[in-house]
Amino acid sequence: MKLIFLARHLAGAVLLMSALLPAHASADLEPLTNVLSTPGSAGLGLVTRVERSPYREGGTRYDLLPLYLYEGERLFLHANRVGVKMLNGSEQRLDLFVEQRLEGFPANRLPAGLAGMATRDSGLDGGLSYRYSQPWGALQAELLHDIGNTSKGSEFRLSYTYDWRSGPWMLRPSVTVALRDARLNNYYYGVRASEAAPDRPAYSPGAGINTSMGLYGSYDVSQRWRLLAGVSATVLSRKVKDSPIVQKSVLPAVYVGAAYDFGGHKREWAEDGSPTYFKLLYGKSTEEGCHLIKILTARCLSTATTNATTITGIQVGKPFIRNVNGWPLDFVGYVGLTQHNERGLQANGAQLDLFMKAVYSGFPWSHRVKTRLGLGVGLSAAQRAPYIEASSQAAAGRTASRLLNYLDPTIDVSLGDLLGSRALKDTYIGFGVSHRSGIFGASRLLGSVNGGSNYIYTYVETAL
Repeated sequence: MKLIFLARHLAGAVLLMSALLPAHASADLEPLTNVLSTPGSAGLGLVTRVERSPYREGGTRYDLLPLYLYEGERLFLHANRVGVKMLNGSEQRLDLFVEQRLEGFPANRLPAGLAGMATRDSGLDGGLSYRYSQPWGALQAELLHDIGNTSKGSEFRLSYTYDWRSGPWMLRPSVTVALRDARLNNYYYGVRASEAAPDRPAYSPGAGINTSMGLYGSYDVSQRWRLLAGVSATVLSRKVKDSPIVQKSVLPAVYVGAAYDFGGHKREWAEDGSPTYFKLLYGKSTEEGCHLIKILTARCLSTATTNATTITGIQVGKPFIRNVNGWPLDFVGYVGLTQHNERGLQANGAQLDLFMKAVYSGFPWSHRVKTRLGLGVGLSAAQRAPYIEASSQAAAGRTASRLLNYLDPTIDVSLGDLLGSRALKDTYIGFGVSHRSGIFGASRLLGSVNGGSNYIYTYVETAL
């Protein structure tokens, strides 16, 4: 049985997520995050990035980038890029994609040299990419245009990469030439007349060419775990370098991380008889200060009584791996749609969740009453930031982000085992926490948000 059902949901998920990505900068990570090769595989990981800021007095930037990876027959997700494969052959590939633009003013600390200027946000680009692969390497041409009405600029990229493999090692040198139009450069590196100061004259760099060189690599620690690393350097065009707000013409960056690749296993969703999980849930927001660790350790299980909000949702899942290495441990991919009832505090909104979940059922009593402990990790994209997130961020003088990290810890038992009904043996009732988080403000992909939200929920899940 092919993964048609889940693929259809992922298609809708990709389109909605691309519309909800927040406007914050991130590095050019496509050569690093394009690491999955098996169709239908998925991966989770984290990369730490250190880079020099192009802006005067911007110093060095430190960032955590969560890696949410999926490589399907037609759909793909590479951290900050999502898209559809229009052509997917061994030599030629044509992608239609949406990518978060990789520039913008620092999100957490504005340098003195940029004081008084309007914020330059990272935009959302729509793009078309053509890749031609041969034994001597791969040539790739990409055309991008701002579709988020941020810079209204365009860029044409031409790049060359070569994959060298030896045992568990893979190295990928990369060279990219980027032709940028005047709107793009003027937005990110120009100074408007209204922003001019004695030490910062008005300036428009106009069109120019940036050149990037990088070396990216991975090491397979095991069949599933992969270490990632890379170094890169971007040379800005002369006119951009001459801008009064730019400090350096060469921008080095270093990347170190790891990823768990689910593609190294037989994919259970490709087998006949693989179940589809349907889950209905209802939950309530927690009291302020009732964070996830307190909930999981049963030190705080109370829901909010003031400004209380609720959620109602449905999740659909398909197993990627069952009985890992013979253990009672499954990995299940989920797509979830949640509706927020804000009780008049703000407009209601929808939330889309994409996550991979580990489910363990090897408890000593599971042969009598099957008990499952689960932990899901992935992305959550909200139509608008939920009230409990928006209000807490506003109180701290920060903006909320619609895209955040998602955790879904759960515990449930078989309803059929409780009632002695074989017909309900694969139906479970339980409790969970719907948790959105910005990873303590350390990730610009997630809006540099320090905080999030927790909803304690009850649910019913059945396998069909």
